[in-house]
Amino acid sequence: MKTVVKKGASIGANATIVCGNNIGKYAFIGAGSVVTKEIPDYALVVGNLSRQIRWVSEFGHKLIFNEKRIAICGKSNQEYILKTLI
Repeated sequence: MKTVVKKGASIGANATIVCGNNIGKYAFIGAGSVVTKEIPDYALVVGNLSRQIRWVSEFGHKLIFNEKRIAICGKSNQEYILKTLI
């Protein structure tokens, strides 16, 4: 099965990606994580089995969303909008 790692994604040392699970752009996989499902763009996942613990910017900075679902990257001042997929 094919696995796609999109632009800017980072995979930590000794992480295991089960084949067929795609890694979104600028996603961050923590060292030693075991990925058994699709990872969305900008997600930070850790653990065995991996779970998402936060959202990160293209620079890897933690994103904190306000009540309007907007976050600003501390490095680039780029604005991110949290969208819900249906």
